[in-house]
Amino acid sequence: MTSPPAPSPAASVLELAPVVPVVVLSDADDAVPLARALVAGGLPAIEVTLRTPSALEAIRAIAGEVPEAVVGAGTVIAPEQVGGCVAAGARFLVSPGWTAALLEAMHGSGVPFLPGVSTTSEVVALLEHGVREMKFFPAQAAGGTAYLESLAGPLPQARFCPTGGIGPATAPEYLALPNVGCVGGSWMVPADAVAAGDWARIEELARAAAGLRDAGGTCR
Repeated sequence: MTSPPAPSPAASVLELAPVVPVVVLSDADDAVPLARALVAGGLPAIEVTLRTPSALEAIRAIAGEVPEAVVGAGTVIAPEQVGGCVAAGARFLVSPGWTAALLEAMHGSGVPFLPGVSTTSEVVALLEHGVREMKFFPAQAAGGTAYLESLAGPLPQARFCPTGGIGPATAPEYLALPNVGCVGGSWMVPADAVAAGDWARIEELARAAAGLRDAGGTCR
């Protein structure tokens, strides 16, 4: 199979693909075949969460061996994590929330980042800092599409990657919103498929996810 071309450099994570897989890896040896399956399915942006000791090694492996992928680090919650993630090869950063110190570290990282928000006040605060692209988390629990739609009127300059509780049935509803650039989710990387090394199944799920933007109707 011919590999897809490497994605062009992007200043925005939101423009890479309609869905960003949120990946938790316990074994870094799974990182490369998993990333290749996701890229082959049309999902080049891959968020590897810092929830396991293998995360940085997994990011390093994907960055070094899967050039078609745009690998990022997720669950970044402390300023001191930022440098290690970028040194490992992370090309974007995602946090579930933010503080002034974490925001400063991400600003200085030299890579795009998505700080997490779940309230209007947090959105306004980030806009004051010049940040216009954010993670909306936990999306379903924090109000879902109705909440995001209500933000589009007073805060049209803010754009979001909703993550948390989103699946293939609800993703198109998010992607149809004018202030949503992409969504994050883990349904295309089920734990049993990763454990079994069923990369063909993951590629198939990724391909279906990559086509969800069209299912949303009026999205970009």
